[in-house]
Amino acid sequence: MTQFPSNLPQIPLSFSAAVLVLVILLGPLPARTDARKAHVINFRSPNLYPEGIAWDPSAQHFLVGSLTDRKIVSVSDAGVAETLLSDTDLPENVTILGIAVDSLNNRLLAAVHAMEPLPHFNALAAYDLRTRRRLFLSPLHGAENDTVRQIANDVAVDFKGNAYVTNSAGNLIWKVNDKGEASIFSRSPAFSAHDVDRDSPFAFCGLNGVAYVSKGYLLVVQSNTGKMFKVSEGDGAARLVLLNKDLPLADGIAVRGDGAVLVVSPNKLWLLKSHDSWGEGVIYDEIALDEERFPTSVTVGGDGRAYVLYGHVLEGIMGNSDREVFGIEEVRSEKENKEESVWIFVLVGLGLAYFLFWRFQMRKLIANMDKKTN
Repeated sequence: MTQFPSNLPQIPLSFSAAVLVLVILLGPLPARTDARKAHVINFRSPNLYPEGIAWDPSAQHFLVGSLTDRKIVSVSDAGVAETLLSDTDLPENVTILGIAVDSLNNRLLAAVHAMEPLPHFNALAAYDLRTRRRLFLSPLHGAENDTVRQIANDVAVDFKGNAYVTNSAGNLIWKVNDKGEASIFSRSPAFSAHDVDRDSPFAFCGLNGVAYVSKGYLLVVQSNTGKMFKVSEGDGAARLVLLNKDLPLADGIAVRGDGAVLVVSPNKLWLLKSHDSWGEGVIYDEIALDEERFPTSVTVGGDGRAYVLYGHVLEGIMGNSDREVFGIEEVRSEKENKEESVWIFVLVGLGLAYFLFWRFQMRKLIANMDKKTN
């Protein structure tokens, strides 16, 4: 072992700390997020035309529904698609629209809808993710005076196992408890307080994407008005979220771990934030999407990454039955990436300032020691 002289001057502890800070801050900088290519998953499942997507954190797989079949498909990061479950007890040719994973109870929830010209049918199906056994199938009915065809569209779940399903035609929200008992949860006047362009191609589609926020409320978007609503978990009371602009043709919605809200439409993804628990909100970024591939849903996958589903649903509705390949793609915000880079340089600057201050203090200390020695 190398022996060092014992009479060397003692270096203050602050020196070691300063060097450590400097090495950390001035060492190799973290790679910028946008340097990594966005994660693109192309998966093969003939004629699936998926509309809804969810992330299963336990299996680390995506789950997607089907416009044309009574099944839900699991998709791996590498694009391997396998049928997770196929429920032949459901009416033939029904559509599985929104899906949600109830991680606390290890369940998969699926909004089931029969499109024209099939007989009317709307329900929420719940499945055990371990056994893939169906736990319940709860029929969903509109109010007595509803004459239009109801549409069970999207679903979200709270921490108690209650599911909330949007009705796009009736502009209401159903609630289904953990036992499968269904009721109309919210039919707020706020949902019908805004004008709709009846000549637009999606004028029939009202409430659509829904997400549960852990503070005790839902966030719901409305396709035909571009509005967002905050709905109380307790009594279903709804109020308009004041945004800096509308969200035309808003479809799917997801909440990221940092509180940012993601809303997808057929041509763009919006990123929103709020500082008052969604009394008001602001759109701080818009990301163009491939309209031809008709994105319909967004989910938050591993590491908080946002993924959009390209299910070509409009093509499927038009009767095309020749498509085999569909896509799930990561979407990143350039504005967020730039902000991250700015913070890195701010930290480096602080580290450098600390080091220069330390050097100044050390010079004074050495000068005082020299004076005493002389």
